[in-house]
Amino acid sequence: MKRSDPRSGVILVTVLWSIALLSALAMSASVTFRGFAGVMAVERNRVQGDALLSAGLETAAGIITALGDAPLPDVEERVNLATGSVRTRLSDEGGRIDIGKAPAEVLAAMLRSVGASESAAKDVAQRIVERRYPNNAARPNTELRPAGGAAATPGTGQPLTPETAQPFSDLRQLQLVPGMRPEWVAAIAPLATVFGGETINPLTAPPGVIAALPGIAKAQADAFVRARRSSSVDVDRLMRLVEPARRFLVVKPVRVVSVELMAELANGYSVGARSVIVALPQDSLPYRVLVWTPVPSPRLL
Repeated sequence: MKRSDPRSGVILVTVLWSIALLSALAMSASVTFRGFAGVMAVERNRVQGDALLSAGLETAAGIITALGDAPLPDVEERVNLATGSVRTRLSDEGGRIDIGKAPAEVLAAMLRSVGASESAAKDVAQRIVERRYPNNAARPNTELRPAGGAAATPGTGQPLTPETAQPFSDLRQLQLVPGMRPEWVAAIAPLATVFGGETINPLTAPPGVIAALPGIAKAQADAFVRARRSSSVDVDRLMRLVEPARRFLVVKPVRVVSVELMAELANGYSVGARSVIVALPQDSLPYRVLVWTPVPSPRLL
């Protein structure tokens, strides 16, 4: 009787292990490839979405340039490209109340319009002014300050110096002002800016800004907004409608603009951003980006 070779069993086991190993490697490679393909798809969507947002920003800059010295109306543009579309909405920052430059009287009136009491509005407005750089064009407004004494760093009693001053680069910094309530900060967000000036452009100011000006009743604000919609606006007549606040209003060219962007690819992927850009006549660049904030869930209201 012929004996079987014991080495054949070892060879068989080796072959089976090799087959199993090759199967595992093939499965791993397949999973890795699918994962890589998924990553590449996500990256492609991101790149194409960013390109659409850039196209929207270029569109916004073109609109500003084409305006010249004309006021910026409510503008929403849609640009369609091969990869998708982008919607762009513009608004003039010069039509809002600048918390870093507006007089304390205007700040106090704005705070009263969102629910602050007379005394709280005056106190918080003065604290806002005192947190500015001392060399800011808008010096502390003594009209709301108790008689006597120079501006002091809030809470210290010490003179305001470049080292102790706290400028505003974001509206959320208002939450650091003593006496300021979070609900007031949220309510004034559509009315305020850090990219405006000492005065407000009445031709581009939102209705809420006009209604928040010192000495302006709701009926006056409503009449002003209605008259402003006329195809042939008489600026002098328009300003007479808000005479009590006229000294805070100046018609000026649009230079700094807030831009809301929403891009959508053909496959449904969407991405958004909020930006602030400035376009100056003598600048070497057509426009400059001051703020760029991605929006996780883009939506143009």
